[in-house]
Amino acid sequence: MRSKEPDSCGFAAAMQAIGGKWKTSLLWELHLRPHRFAELHRRLPGISEKMLAQQLRQMEADGLVSRRAYDEVPPRVEYSVTTLGMSLNDAVTAMSAWGKRHETWKVERKAA
Repeated sequence: MRSKEPDSCGFAAAMQAIGGKWKTSLLWELHLRPHRFAELHRRLPGISEKMLAQQLRQMEADGLVSRRAYDEVPPRVEYSVTTLGMSLNDAVTAMSAWGKRHETWKVERKAA
């Protein structure tokens, strides 16, 4: 069995934190304001409730999202982005800008 070597550049750790189809979308929605579970489910068409719950749990475990349960009847739970999650959102925004520039470059290259 191979020993797992540490991620010296940190990129693999970052990709694991935001990997998957929904995490960046969740991060974007939550950076705007806190949301309840049902709100997030409505704002992300195509995500199942099971997948949403799984992704939120993973992001909470990674310190990107916080979950706040209010002691009310009926129960209310809100999810919000943490300071660590906001810093990751900054990085994702930069990657998004690069992706848009790259797509433009590919279109221009194909047209030439």
